[in-house]
Amino acid sequence: MSSEIDSSTLLSRASQLIDLAKKAGADAADAVVVRSRSQSVSVRLGKVDGTESSESDDFSLRVFIGKRVASVSANPGFDLSALAERAVAMAKVSPEDPFAGLADADKLAKSYADLELLDTTEVSSDQLRDAALEAEAAALAVKGVTNSSGAGASAGTGGLVLVTSHGFEGSYMASRFGRSVSVIAGEGTAMERDYDFDSRIYFGELDDAAEIGRRAGERTVKRINPRQVDTGKDVTVVFDPRVARGFVGHIAGAINGASVARKTSFLRDKMGQLVLKAGLSISDDPLIVRGPSSRPFDGEGVSGERLLMIEDGILKHWFLSTSTAREIGMETNGRGVRGGNSVTPSATNLALEPGDISPEDLIRSVGSGFYVTELIGQGVNMITGEYSRGATGFWIENGELTFAVSEVTIASNLKDMFMRVTPANDIDRKFGVAAPTLAIEGMTLAGR
Repeated sequence: MSSEIDSSTLLSRASQLIDLAKKAGADAADAVVVRSRSQSVSVRLGKVDGTESSESDDFSLRVFIGKRVASVSANPGFDLSALAERAVAMAKVSPEDPFAGLADADKLAKSYADLELLDTTEVSSDQLRDAALEAEAAALAVKGVTNSSGAGASAGTGGLVLVTSHGFEGSYMASRFGRSVSVIAGEGTAMERDYDFDSRIYFGELDDAAEIGRRAGERTVKRINPRQVDTGKDVTVVFDPRVARGFVGHIAGAINGASVARKTSFLRDKMGQLVLKAGLSISDDPLIVRGPSSRPFDGEGVSGERLLMIEDGILKHWFLSTSTAREIGMETNGRGVRGGNSVTPSATNLALEPGDISPEDLIRSVGSGFYVTELIGQGVNMITGEYSRGATGFWIENGELTFAVSEVTIASNLKDMFMRVTPANDIDRKFGVAAPTLAIEGMTLAGR
């Protein structure tokens, strides 16, 4: 990665696109460039398995004529005038969208802070290769590990350049570095697989490659010789933080304004009501310095702020972009994300705020139950809340993790799960979705 990342040329081209679109007949327009630079190396059994390097600057122009909207995309080197004229011609024959339009001018970020999202450390392909090899070697050195599914290391940057016809102009870049390894323990039909990884904005904050490998190996060996357990209808299930992040993702999906507008969320009529166990809160903050999903402004030029989406169990906010907010009679809260030619609402740095009990004490308090380390399948219905997933993990007996468990299914309804969840205090905020260990009472476990 280059240590000099200059967006001035892209800002200039985006501004020219806006001017040309207005000249061609657009009432309003915005131009966005999504920047991406990445390189990665993968290895398996001590040999390089693949290398990859990519660079892209993807332009998108969105134009509005009254309530008609059209978008076009192009790569660098395109003819600015032709692109603008094409977009306007498309908009003239598009159906009207009553909610289409730029963000209101008074919502635009007038200035924005440096969130320290870019580490300009240059990482060579040799460094990536060596880190991947080191992680794999450490995992294979764990007694009981019999094979490797591969290891990898990556480095990259991504960001946004945005110009609108009503006065916004801005850009930002963020870096991302990662290391991962996956290995196998056991033989034949008794083989088990697991993995570990780390991902950071700053290269120097990455976990040591050998430590990642050791953790991956130890996790995998613990899964050897799993058993099935008896079916039960009132089981306390404890979600490992890795699994708990997915659970919080379901909460985010249920309070996404787009789902509310489409009537595809089981919480769509619950604003201002208790939807999560009393005392628990879900926060979302786009402005955390060095935050994994931070951004100084959203895909429409609006600056978000920290929100308690759910406070003391009560639903306070939806995730909203401009068009989604207009559709449900509200105002954007700066959660718009550019995806191709569209803008949709999404979370930023999302967290289910931790409790005050250690994960060890939480497990002890369970007595007998099921500790989940991995979920299988997509058995979640966001319209009804019905939840049914294949699961593997460990049986809890007398407050301790005992033997490995596989080939079971856990089931409930998310509405009930939200009301029965108890968080531990071990949250790790290095992930865009952060959650501590979670215990959920009253689930059904389908076993033998």
